Amino acid sequence: MQSETQTMITTIVFDLDDTLYDEIEYCRSGLHSIADFLAESIKTVTTEQLFNTFWAQFTAGNRTKTINLALDELNISYDDKLINCLITVYRNHVPKIKLPKDSRDVLEQLRTKYKLALLTDGFLPAQRLKVQSLGIEEYFSYIVYTEQLGREFWKPSPVGFEKIIEHLNQKPGNISYVADNEEKDFIAPNKLGLATIQILRPARIHTRPSQQQPYAAAQYTITKINQLPHLLDRLTKD
Repeated sequence: MQSETQTMITTIVFDLDDTLYDEIEYCRSGLHSIADFLAESIKTVTTEQLFNTFWAQFTAGNRTKTINLALDELNISYDDKLINCLITVYRNHVPKIKLPKDSRDVLEQLRTKYKLALLTDGFLPAQRLKVQSLGIEEYFSYIVYTEQLGREFWKPSPVGFEKIIEHLNQKPGNISYVADNEEKDFIAPNKLGLATIQILRPARIHTRPSQQQPYAAAQYTITKINQLPHLLDRLTKD
């Protein structure tokens, strides 16, 4: 869907995961960290064996029970305490991820013309470590980690967007939101009146279309982040 009238875009709000980089690279890094951790205490299994088993479960689509199923496959006994420990290792590891060149190029280009902000869901230590590892803090005038507001304010809550609108003193119609996940990302900004843009990265994790029409679908879609500056120019001129 597209609006019939457009106003000048002055502010771009970005999602993080699968928007500015491929989240699957973070998942790979996190599972490596768990494998390293476990291999130090379980001498009968190597880091490589552990990671390969974790990764096979993850890529097979077992995203919520990856660790349990992998340990079952390897005949490694565990309890809730160990699982929670490994999840903590995953969330607190320093991720081995890099910002793709095209994303950095676009951020460099856009920050000369627009105010940039970042809004991201997820567990706070993990999201902060991602931002630090990607080296992107300098691009954003304001960063909202919704976990700091309370887990009930993760998307599709509008609260994070409302804080950005207030903090940057912008009208909703002057803001564009760029994200990936149709199930949760666009509901609140669509209702608030932001211009919403979905980026469909080939390696993205969340691919299911939402059934919550009409607000769930983004107003515009792109397949590469380097298409974003041209689209924003077009929205301003329309």
